[in-house]
Amino acid sequence: MSTQETAEHTIDRPRPGRDAPPRLSDYDVERASFNLQVPQRYNPVLHIVEPWAAEDPGAPAVLSLDGTGEIVQLDTAASLARASREAARALLELGIGPGDHVFVMLPRIPAWYAAMLGCIRIGAVPMPGPNLLTPKDIAYRVERARAKAAITDAAGAAKTDAATTGLKARLCVGRDAPLGWLNFEECCAAAGDGPTPEDPTHSDDPLLLYFTSGTVAYPKMVQHRQSYGLGHVGTARFWHDLRAGDVHWTITDTGWAKAAWGTLFGQWHERACVIQATLGPPDADTIFRIIERHGITSFCAPPTLYRLLVLSDFSRYDFSTLRHCTSAGEPLNPEVIRAWREGTGGLTVYDGYGQTETTALVANYRTVEVRPGSMGRPVPGWDVAVVDDDGAPLGAGDVGHVVVRRDPEPVGLFPGYHEDPDATAAAFRGPWYFTGDKASIDADGWFWFEGRSDDVITSSAYRIGPFEVESALVEHPAVAEAAVVGKDDPQRTQIVVAFCVLAPGHTASDELAKTLQDHVKLVTAPYKYPREVYFVDELPKTVSGKIRRTELRGRLRENRP
Repeated sequence: MSTQETAEHTIDRPRPGRDAPPRLSDYDVERASFNLQVPQRYNPVLHIVEPWAAEDPGAPAVLSLDGTGEIVQLDTAASLARASREAARALLELGIGPGDHVFVMLPRIPAWYAAMLGCIRIGAVPMPGPNLLTPKDIAYRVERARAKAAITDAAGAAKTDAATTGLKARLCVGRDAPLGWLNFEECCAAAGDGPTPEDPTHSDDPLLLYFTSGTVAYPKMVQHRQSYGLGHVGTARFWHDLRAGDVHWTITDTGWAKAAWGTLFGQWHERACVIQATLGPPDADTIFRIIERHGITSFCAPPTLYRLLVLSDFSRYDFSTLRHCTSAGEPLNPEVIRAWREGTGGLTVYDGYGQTETTALVANYRTVEVRPGSMGRPVPGWDVAVVDDDGAPLGAGDVGHVVVRRDPEPVGLFPGYHEDPDATAAAFRGPWYFTGDKASIDADGWFWFEGRSDDVITSSAYRIGPFEVESALVEHPAVAEAAVVGKDDPQRTQIVVAFCVLAPGHTASDELAKTLQDHVKLVTAPYKYPREVYFVDELPKTVSGKIRRTELRGRLRENRP
């Protein structure tokens, strides 16, 4: 395993500044020419991490921080490769091999990388799980995927023991391994550094297994191929705008698909270092101080976090190293983008769109005009369109299904829902993969998000996307977060209902509700205003931070808003 770094300044290499030219210099040229070539035999650990370790063994690869921003460990390219070899050898000695599913539930600590890369190196398939999973969640995942092993910490081990007894190997990170569990670090040390299989995987072999958020049903299994690791080159190069020397921080739980987007492979392919920090509840002061102290150059966070951060006093912090900012998960409100730009001295937040089933599909870029509220334009390597129910392309401004062309198949698209032919058939129709999201495309080719297919509100024959109403609400200084859903209504089919989390210093009242209704009427079309407004302490969200509008609709049906 890697050694701990105690120096105050662990990354002393030059960083690209704000004047660094964008990686995407000409969007149209790149769209026409970009073409990822995936070797027939491919493994991201052997084809990305190991070459980097050979070329530049001392290059910073992962900087791990504690919850206050103090340094826990710095992994160089060489030490990261070594940790993957040790973990791979330990797993092989325990009888874990190619195709075996391994449940991995760890916080943002260095051992997560060893566990993930060790599995992938030998063709075993890690199943990253968010740390908030309950024993019931774990049981569903382990049984559904027929997992052979688990790697977790003491808290996770207790939940896993309560969930299942059928695992072949149980590995616990830390000194508090309970009865029946092997200590992960000791197993890695005992296995030691040395050779591992040199050509373990085909590019179409499974790489990792994610479970979708499950906003309307039990989670489906999304099992990506080895080539998925290379597919995130588009995510890192074009959307994150990364290059050698960058220090990139994506704030994400290790169990979310976003961790693959922002902390694995794509960033390393571009030779950038990634940050992970064991943050507790979101705290603007801690996040800003980490950006300042550790010289973050590229920052990515979900919209919910940006909405919190823009309520802070930016003047107390130094953002001079920060060059590029991105957001994904749900569209980011234009008002938040404006506040971030003013607070950081001119930095735009570049919204991106994609799914657990894909890499980044549509995004905004430094060299392309940012139209506030727009998803942007397709990422090079992806052909994305908006079609009607039958798969026919729609005209400019018409709302329809967001789809991805499957022929030729883009690198990074999942092959279908694992062991779920019905769900696969529903999503793969004709030449398209139907994402389940709705949007429109304007006359110039910019995409505009409307919502999930089951989120669009129909009221008095009007179709109302919740995002536009939510954006209008968040523009009001009293509102920190908002979620909008439709409520069945005998006269209008549905009415618009808003759930609002208030910003500090504001108090819920009927008068404020009326003020917000009038505000929405002013900002957007009057028919879109919420006819009912409820003030809540927090919004229900999936483990990946997306608003569970299904739950809010259920509350309304049960008259318990």
